[in-house]
Amino acid sequence: MTKIRPSTESDISAITAIYAHHVLTGTGTFETTPPSESDMQGRRADVLSKGLPYLVAEVDSEVVGFAYCNWFKPRPAYRFSAEDSIYLAPNSHGKGLGKLLLTELMSQAERSGVRKLIAVIGDSANAGSIGVHTSCGYDRVGVIAACGWKFDRWLDIVLMEKTIGSGSSTPPVDPVA
Repeated sequence: MTKIRPSTESDISAITAIYAHHVLTGTGTFETTPPSESDMQGRRADVLSKGLPYLVAEVDSEVVGFAYCNWFKPRPAYRFSAEDSIYLAPNSHGKGLGKLLLTELMSQAERSGVRKLIAVIGDSANAGSIGVHTSCGYDRVGVIAACGWKFDRWLDIVLMEKTIGSGSSTPPVDPVA
């Protein structure tokens, strides 16, 4: 059975292992050294401290993916625009889990006050990530060519965006104010 749920501390080991796989073998992230469980725990805590969602996909009680969003940039004016991140275990690709995670992430991000979700997709050849974002209504807004160096080659990033909730049609309700 597939379940999308909020992450817990007990998921950190699985989240760390999934992400390490992508760091070591993929171009969807431009990190080159896998972060430790402690690092991942700190990153998760940062996301949650801002009232933003950090989710996992679970199949038959095993964590097989995770997704979260965080402010697009650290300055407070960006608190209504968030960058999303989605990672799946290697044997979980092509099963619709990315779309399930992203759909729930969009819903929870909207409830958290986010008005714009931004995907910064590593590698313009990353058909899976570009495809799942497109299927969830994201629009491609640009490519920054050759801005990352990994695996002895230059890599692009693809920028995609999705307006959620009221978007920019009304002022936001600011929980910080």
